[in-house]
Amino acid sequence: MQQSDYRKHIGVIILTVGMISGCASMFSDTPQRSTEIRGQRAPNLTAPYNRPYKVQGVTYYPMRSAAGYREVGHASWYGSESGNRTAMGTRFVPHGLTAAHKTLPLPSKVRVTNLHNGRHVDVLVNDRGPFKKDRIIDLSHGAARKIGLHGVAKVRIEHLDDKISQK
Repeated sequence: MQQSDYRKHIGVIILTVGMISGCASMFSDTPQRSTEIRGQRAPNLTAPYNRPYKVQGVTYYPMRSAAGYREVGHASWYGSESGNRTAMGTRFVPHGLTAAHKTLPLPSKVRVTNLHNGRHVDVLVNDRGPFKKDRIIDLSHGAARKIGLHGVAKVRIEHLDDKISQK
């Protein structure tokens, strides 16, 4: 086999592998789930992001446990902070399935249900916020899109106790 034929074969193989891997992720309904939710560890309650903190003169006390946590209130979304660090120190990815909450232990897994249309999404809470009045959770743009949240909407939040839905 000549060297030019060898290079062509290698090129075809690389192109084929690239196309196949691209197709697999293109049709996946939840590409972030494996890296953002399933592999998360239990909250480290001594970590700096799980200690009391102060924002705009208000002191917040993170919960020691999220077991049994349920709350109804208003959610919003954020996405312009792309690349910034979350409270846990990871990079914020707007199209991911993550959220910010003022007091849930980090990381926590929660289901957020849009009460206007019944759609829900399972997210990893890895950041602090929202610090606007009458908001209980900020969703990443990707999570908000999954439940049809445009702006602010009434939602129900439920802690998942490490049981992640495959939907």
